[in-house]
Amino acid sequence: MDFHSYIHAVGTGHKGNRDLSFEESEEMMRQLLERKAYDEQIAAFLLGWRIKPETTEEFKGALHACDSYISPVTVENSIELGYPFDGKVNNPYIFPLAAKIAKAYLNIVLVGDELQPAKGGITVKEIISGMDMGSNIHFFDRKEYLEKLHDLTGLRMRLGLRTGLNTIEKLPRIANSEYAVTGVFHKPYVQKYIDIFANRYKRFAILQGNEGTPELFSKGRLWISDEKRVEEIVIDPKYYGIDYKRSWERITLEESLSQLGDPSEEFLKLAVLNAAILLFIMQKTDSIDEGFELLSQDRGIDG
Repeated sequence: MDFHSYIHAVGTGHKGNRDLSFEESEEMMRQLLERKAYDEQIAAFLLGWRIKPETTEEFKGALHACDSYISPVTVENSIELGYPFDGKVNNPYIFPLAAKIAKAYLNIVLVGDELQPAKGGITVKEIISGMDMGSNIHFFDRKEYLEKLHDLTGLRMRLGLRTGLNTIEKLPRIANSEYAVTGVFHKPYVQKYIDIFANRYKRFAILQGNEGTPELFSKGRLWISDEKRVEEIVIDPKYYGIDYKRSWERITLEESLSQLGDPSEEFLKLAVLNAAILLFIMQKTDSIDEGFELLSQDRGIDG
């Protein structure tokens, strides 16, 4: 189908718009990645697709197209963490500490790229490049595993808005991980994420985390999809004696790296809790409480 037909499907208004089928969405994504349309056409489609809005079937079709360009590299005993590519603004990342704390139990898989719209935060790639990571952190740069999507960065930054690509890019299953967790802002997106991603993993989790990341800084919810059953768990750091004061002010990359290099006692305890959540998702423990107690006994964070 000509790419203009896809623009017409999402950009003609409420009465004229229609949803794409799985096959149409897959073909749309292939044409987009291959740049078989002008940049203006791609931008128009992405904007119309967002406003329409996107359906689960469309997301799945586009994701399937991306899969065909990726050659996974298996990382055993791993959990894939799906971070937004527009970064974090107000608080440091916690995954480097959580990974080191849980080093004896699991491997962490991360993907990243240059900054994408629209939040303008600090990216996973910047953190990875700015400090020594533990040996159980496996980072995959999208410029290497899916260069065609990486090459759309300039176009997306000029558009300056979130699009459907922000959703599908977070979890490429690059390492054949059986477990995965991503973050969510609002509860209505929980079921959509489950419908899109859950069947790609043995056990899939969604965390109501800090700035839309799979990192818990304050009271939130964890949803776990396991064999078509969704379990919801409320997690409150205060229950574990953690009194971390999260920031509401923009921080710099240097400040974020500094907090990771010299963490406060409360930040370390928060990292233990986040590591315990990962252990629970991966079925290493029967509960988050059990994982927290286990990891608190030996909180070594040497790489």
